[in-house]
Amino acid sequence: MVFLFLSGNNFTMSNSNNLIRAIKEKGKNIEAEMSFFDHLEVLRWHIIRSVIAIAVFAILSFTFYDFVFNQIIMGPKNLDFWTYRMMCKVGDLLNLEGFCVERIPFNIINTELAGQFMLQINSCLLMAIALGFPYLLFEIWLFVKPALTDIERKSAQGFVLYASLLFILGALFGYYIVVPLSVNFLANVSLSEEITNQITIDSYLSTIATLTLGCGVVFLLPILVFILSKLGLMTPEFMRASRRYATVIILIIAAIITPTADVITLLTVSAPMFLLYELSIMVSANVKKRRLEAEKEFYNK
Repeated sequence: MVFLFLSGNNFTMSNSNNLIRAIKEKGKNIEAEMSFFDHLEVLRWHIIRSVIAIAVFAILSFTFYDFVFNQIIMGPKNLDFWTYRMMCKVGDLLNLEGFCVERIPFNIINTELAGQFMLQINSCLLMAIALGFPYLLFEIWLFVKPALTDIERKSAQGFVLYASLLFILGALFGYYIVVPLSVNFLANVSLSEEITNQITIDSYLSTIATLTLGCGVVFLLPILVFILSKLGLMTPEFMRASRRYATVIILIIAAIITPTADVITLLTVSAPMFLLYELSIMVSANVKKRRLEAEKEFYNK
């Protein structure tokens, strides 16, 4: 009887412990699920604010669309564009024949009923993305920041500023250097006098947008290398040893960005990319140096 009583008590206590353990595990699962949905809620508000910012910039672009279309979109087609004027001055200064752009022989046409309306919508959205890119980076930083440690937050200070500056610098390089060189080269390619260049507005706009935004994204290479170096996935030794492969990859990327067979344009685009690669090596080396100093300081305590 005593044995049965004790066995019954043990069985009851065991069941109680199992029940309590199950309740705790269920509580942890519910807490994890709530945490996951909380993150989704936070992400939703970041996306909403980003969409609102893009909408505001799009409305501003729509309000000043005459300037956007005539001065920005159609700028690389006009002979008085800043880059063409500088090329003429350099050509006159160095006595380089053919360096001055004297004509851009193509006409822009619209082949769809809603083509011009869609041009206005698409160009406003592209302008909004370009202008709102720093704010998009800021929203990304706000979403990622709570998951970082104090040391990681401190080391990542200035991420939005540096990334925005690099993107703006790359976009300006693409718009004022790559776009006019590509437009000038492609417009003057002539296989026969019987062929007249009639370029659709979609093709023209997509070329300008791809080259401009593409260069802006490519200029973010040091930021990407910084993040990979912080994660331990990139080292300066690896980047130095991979220079020959990086050269080939950079030339391929430059060839993709610039839809021309012009060697001068290809080298013009690839030159800053080589500089960015060397700058990325310095960034990675600096990250490694700080990590070694932190480890040395930790073990000396």
